Amino acid sequence: MVTRLRRHVDRHPRPVEAAFLLLIYAATSNQYRRAGDDTLWWPGFVLAAVTCTSLLARRRRPGTVVVLTTLGTAVAGAQGSTFGPLLLLPVIVALYELTLQVSQQAIRIHGLLVAVILVPTALRWDAEDEPWANEAVSLAFWILLPILHGLAVRARRAYMDTVRTRAEDAERTRHEEAQRRVTEERVRIARELHDVVAHHMALANAQASTAAHLFSTRPAQTGRILTELTGTTTAALRELEATVGLLRQPETAEESLNPAPGLDRLPDLVAAFAAAALHITIAVEGPVKALSAGVDLTAFRIVQEALTNVAKHAAVNMAHVHLVHGQGQLTITVSNDRSPITPPQAPGGGFGLISMRERAQSVGGTFRAGHCPGGGFAVTAELPISA
Repeated sequence: MVTRLRRHVDRHPRPVEAAFLLLIYAATSNQYRRAGDDTLWWPGFVLAAVTCTSLLARRRRPGTVVVLTTLGTAVAGAQGSTFGPLLLLPVIVALYELTLQVSQQAIRIHGLLVAVILVPTALRWDAEDEPWANEAVSLAFWILLPILHGLAVRARRAYMDTVRTRAEDAERTRHEEAQRRVTEERVRIARELHDVVAHHMALANAQASTAAHLFSTRPAQTGRILTELTGTTTAALRELEATVGLLRQPETAEESLNPAPGLDRLPDLVAAFAAAALHITIAVEGPVKALSAGVDLTAFRIVQEALTNVAKHAAVNMAHVHLVHGQGQLTITVSNDRSPITPPQAPGGGFGLISMRERAQSVGGTFRAGHCPGGGFAVTAELPISA
């Protein structure tokens, strides 16, 4: 019932406002009787019309409306009308609206002004001959009531605004966090796809080129290379399927790659590149320490991508992998010697170094790459043992 009435008020504000003011006018004007008899003070109806009409401007000029209604009520009281709640209705409504809009200091000033005007008037022209204390307390109560109620409503509105703002901020933060997670996941999947596709396709290309070169002179070795090429493409399809599976099963994205490749697969990686005529040496320094799953995967992918870049961009048949297990840190260096010829530009390049740098940073490590002083190229990644 209350909700339906509120909806009706929201849909028809002007008729409701008019009915409200007419009700105040009827209640106020009925109080204009002279002291000691039942005769009406007819000018009071005009005064009531003026005070009630001024309430139309209570939202635009609340201070002015408080003064007008207070003066009108004081004049009515001076003519013998009783200072009761019905006579004070215009002042009560004006004070309530004033409290909702102005500052605390303005509320105090206007409340004091109303009391200074009405209390002496009520005590001077008391129609009921009541004790002055009762008259003053009663009048003070009706002055304070709209102010206190307005302050309570104002505090509740401020609280609701704060709650609404916090809810909007929380919703916006949740949306931004979701967008950030989606972006991070897209970058991660793109990085995985790049590493898988770039590595296996470069390896398959090198194997196919070697097989074509040896086809007429070493058919037996060519057959072995082609067999290994089949294994390379099968592995590429398998890893590609696992990576794309992240998109289909986001809840189990981490599990879909288990067991994740790590440095224990370096022998297989070396053997695959050896079939493509790239020979790799591996040197390990320091006591080997167990790596966390994320760091282990990152280390393997960096070595894999670095060797893929050697196979694609360097006209050499030798690469070096140097692993240093230090105090809480693993340092990976992949390098190749200077090429005696200028290698042709491999198509599709440009994301390998970016991918390695992103992988190193994702586990809290660092990455750098550049030409060696004596020629060749080297990449170095420093990764924490656990992340």
